[in-house]
Amino acid sequence: MNDPTRPATVRVFIALAPPDDAKDELARALRPAYEAYPRLRWNRIEDWHITLAFLGELPATAVALLRPPLGELAAGRRPLRLSLRGGGHFDERVLWSGIEGELDGLRRLTADVRGVVRDCGIAFEDRPPRPHLTLARSRRDDPFSVVKAAAELAGFIGRPWPAARLHLVASNIGRGPGPIHYRDVAAWDFGDEPPAAP
Repeated sequence: MNDPTRPATVRVFIALAPPDDAKDELARALRPAYEAYPRLRWNRIEDWHITLAFLGELPATAVALLRPPLGELAAGRRPLRLSLRGGGHFDERVLWSGIEGELDGLRRLTADVRGVVRDCGIAFEDRPPRPHLTLARSRRDDPFSVVKAAAELAGFIGRPWPAARLHLVASNIGRGPGPIHYRDVAAWDFGDEPPAAP
């Protein structure tokens, strides 16, 4: 039963998302892996994203504080040219595709997004960024499927695409059984001009 005296919380992160055609291209390359490793917990294609800052559970009031400064940040940026390439894994548990392209711009954007979060007084786990797109997670009794799938994806080279929107995303992870689902809380288009020099 929900406690009406407890403030509502939302599990959120800030991310970029590849366009549908780039995701479709990677999904086609993954078809053999989908068939070969059905026990992997595959992320839904519509949920694929590149996390810039993971904030965890926040009160809804804190989420509202983020909207204006994130919108302003996005408006002052131009789209980044990125692509998906190859595959790898974290600790034999998480399968991912790598990110290539304007990585210096992506690092600056990540740092600025995290700066906005800190300026809003929101504490979060500020891990060093490792740009990637998570594809699947292994079950505890089957770590080798991730390793094999990563090796098979190593030769994938995706076409370049513009990362043109910043997304504030909520997830239902930890809220009961069933797959993880994500939804945009808000999203902002990037501007057309490069950011001004500091």
